[in-house]
Amino acid sequence: MALLHIDGLQKAYVGPDGSRHQVVDIPRFELAEGAAVALAGPSGSGKTTFLNLVAGILAPDAGHVRIDGTDVAQLPEHERDRFRARHVGYIFQTFNLLQGFTCLENVLLGMSFGHGIDRARAEALLRRVGLGERLHHFPRQLSTGQQQRVAVARALAGKPRLVLADEPTGNLDPRHAQEALALIREVCAENGSALLLVSHDRDILARFGMVASLADINRASRATSSGGAS
Repeated sequence: MALLHIDGLQKAYVGPDGSRHQVVDIPRFELAEGAAVALAGPSGSGKTTFLNLVAGILAPDAGHVRIDGTDVAQLPEHERDRFRARHVGYIFQTFNLLQGFTCLENVLLGMSFGHGIDRARAEALLRRVGLGERLHHFPRQLSTGQQQRVAVARALAGKPRLVLADEPTGNLDPRHAQEALALIREVCAENGSALLLVSHDRDILARFGMVASLADINRASRATSSGGAS
């Protein structure tokens, strides 16, 4: 049974000259409950826009995004936010950590918007990503790779039904990249979470049994290779 079902999803941006640039045009896409799928695509192919539409961060111009039967695209913004907090874990390419909060507080705050705070689980996940000695450090006191690992722990902490990962290893060295990916896959399997990861890294994509090209599902990617959307 499909946990994620996409139907007729479209999103376009208007350029400075008034021209309309179609970024996402996906007739149909499904992701089964508990499945792990990677989407491959170069920079500018609409990967981040697509994930933001799935998460309900962006509203589509047309189409439906159903997660566990709920049409996220049709919810008012505040309800999309609440739904995402309870059902979706998002590993952002740009981390989106709160600079005034420690590593542990960033994870706990993310949990507070979902099913509730579990301090022991938050600490355990941070230890699993190698940050057990930095629970009370602020993001500015961490390396870029360490901040990425906090973002991974935060996304997984609430046991989401669906995990979205936007280039989740892009800021990590090869060893930590493989460790982070292994952790993401492992925790998703433990929780029965479906995983949708987008990347252009061939080494990361090679570790997935199910890999699809974003261009194959996105007619906008096939129609143009111009930049402006990542």
